[in-house]
Amino acid sequence: MTKDARNRYISLVILGFASVALLYITIKAIQIVDKTQVGTSEGIYTNKVTTSEEIHSKALALTKSCKSESCQVQNLLDYVTRIPYKINHFRAHSPQKTIQNNFGDCDDKSNLLISMLHALDKEAYFVLVPHHIFVITPIDDQKLSSKKGLWLDGKKYYILESTAEDSRIGFPLHYTLDEIGAIVEPFSNKKIAYTELLYK
Repeated sequence: MTKDARNRYISLVILGFASVALLYITIKAIQIVDKTQVGTSEGIYTNKVTTSEEIHSKALALTKSCKSESCQVQNLLDYVTRIPYKINHFRAHSPQKTIQNNFGDCDDKSNLLISMLHALDKEAYFVLVPHHIFVITPIDDQKLSSKKGLWLDGKKYYILESTAEDSRIGFPLHYTLDEIGAIVEPFSNKKIAYTELLYK
């Protein structure tokens, strides 16, 4: 093999490795976007949920005196709603940053709330509506039975509104069912498929 042929061969090998590396980086970037962003007719929602030890410890500390599931959920909701509401233009903050800043908008506060619910192994979902996001979770407590909720395929979920200070479990739905753009599983970032959605 001549020197020119060998140099050409080495160049092709390097180019091949570079192409494979670029393809790998592109695929990984797409996967990261898929896990953090959800598109609706209103635009893009950025998911910032976390399983960090800091958030897990915070959730346990806030609920350590609770004897019921509804107490746990209400304590977490109280903590989040007391964080002052402030719109973050163009950027969603992590739950840790929302605590550190002591302010957040509906995205920031809902990400914090759902991360703490997850830390307690509670099923919860984001609900995306025009210019807003809130959280839903099922709670097995007869004291809440008179409260309305969102019913997905026969299962009742209570609305948790993170932006209304001192709001209670079962916050009223201020949107029509048609305005619900997506219900999202927070940690897979996948839209929930359902056949029937009711508010009653």
